[in-house]
Amino acid sequence: MASDVNPIDVQKALKGADYPTSQKDLVALARQNEAGDDVVQALQKAGQDSYDGPDDVQRAIFDGT
Repeated sequence: MASDVNPIDVQKALKGADYPTSQKDLVALARQNEAGDDVVQALQKAGQDSYDGPDDVQRAIFDGT
């Protein structure tokens, strides 16, 4: 999954996010920011219900934690 997603694209997709936030809200924000389907799917599959900050999102997507 992460190999198909660029970390810069994830950052752009989450521009304006207020943390802590839910996975559902991040997915909605990514769609609002016109993120690609690959980024939206990565967020949906990241496996966490909530995130404390952008580093938390990056770890969930790219490290699987």
